[in-house]
Formats: sequence, C-alpha cells, structure tokens
Amino acid sequence: DIGSAAFVQLIQDMQDTLHASGGIGLAAPQVNIPYQLAVIEIINTSSRYGEIPAMPFAVYINPVLTVVEDTRAGYWEGCLSVPGMMGYVERPQHIRVDYLDAQARAQSISLRGFLATVFQHEFDHLHGHLYVDRLKDPSLFAFEAEYRQFHQGNLDELPD
Repeated sequence: DIGSAAFVQLIQDMQDTLHASGGIGLAAPQVNIPYQLAVIEIINTSSRYGEIPAMPFAVYINPVLTVVEDTRAGYWEGCLSVPGMMGYVERPQHIRVDYLDAQARAQSISLRGFLATVFQHEFDHLHGHLYVDRLKDPSLFAFEAEYRQFHQGNLDELPD
C-alpha cells in the first residue's frame, strides 16, 4: 500500500490528528489501523524536560528498534491512548531504528536521550504495548493534575 492514494491520505490524516492533539508522535494502531506505521514530529522544543531537539515530520514504516546501549533514564510519559494520565517510565537512552520512509526507502537513525524515549514509546504501540505496561512503580502513575501537584519539579526524588 506504500505510495497508494489511500496510504498518502492515511499519513496526512495522521499528521492532522497529531497536530490537533498537540502530540509529538502517533502510531497507526492508535487510530485503529493495523499497520506497522508511526509518525513523529517535534516542533515545540521547549518541554517540561527542558530543551529537546526538533524533529521534522517523518514517517516510520516497519521500524526495527535496536538498543545500542542499555543505559536507562526515566521520563514522565503521557499518551493520547491514556488521556489525562502520566507515568514515570525508564527506557534505554541510545537506540538505532531501521525503517522504511514514506517512499519505501530504507533508512536508519541513531537516537539518544529523550528522542530515544519518544521513539520507543511510539513503537510500543505497534506491538500492542502502552507506557503503562512499562511502569515499575505504580505510585508513579498519576492524573495530570496530581503529576503537576506532587511530581513535577521533584524528579530528583524519584527512585534510581
């Protein structure tokens, strides 16, 4: 289906949905499409984690994620599939992703830090996982208001 009118429309619809939601990533299963497809775009580089690198809109088809180095760091993650909630998840911070782009060309990208977390979060959807499946400590799962009240700014107090 890559390159077909329907596929091009799907990518456009996913980009529109991403923009409308204010998110930075969206996987096809989140919009009830059973494809190994995700889109990621980071426009606003100011986040609760400080400055993060911008990423132009890109399509990732059949991505294969390889952990290059298993040093982990944690971030409070939110998700369009679990609205109004946040959870603290630790993930590897150096990965490589091999994938096809929107024109079916083989590509590879190496990612570190927060961007590595973003890609792992989105690609988890392609395998039927949500960030809540990766929580180690259920006390670090909260409504967004509770996160802002009790956890935001207290990252130094989180477990190692």
